[in-house]
Amino acid sequence: MPKQLLLCWAIICSGIISYFCLTDSSNIPSVNFPSIDKIVHFCFHFGFTISWILFFKKELKGKGADDYKAYLISFIFSVFFGITIEILQGVFTMTRAADVTDILANTIGGTTGIFTAIAFKKTIDRI
Repeated sequence: MPKQLLLCWAIICSGIISYFCLTDSSNIPSVNFPSIDKIVHFCFHFGFTISWILFFKKELKGKGADDYKAYLISFIFSVFFGITIEILQGVFTMTRAADVTDILANTIGGTTGIFTAIAFKKTIDRI
């Protein structure tokens, strides 16, 4: 798959996450399920990390970097993206608040994404 397509996909995923995390929460349907917010944060950052791994593996291929550099860059990017979103929620939104437990859920999602990518390395290498 061309790296430009992977980059577009990663940017689209990042934009969707940004939109849903920064939009007025009254515009999002309410779901009565315990800890749904943390599950959503986990899933967002799991997908975010996987999508950026796909791009960075393709981008760094042949540049003398090993595969694990793509994992590390994607994980760090995921953590900083999550922290930035939480700060923006606290500063720029009226219906949302920054939450340290959301950052924890984001980080766990990113970590799970890394380990999943490593476990499915052969499949990811074919993309």
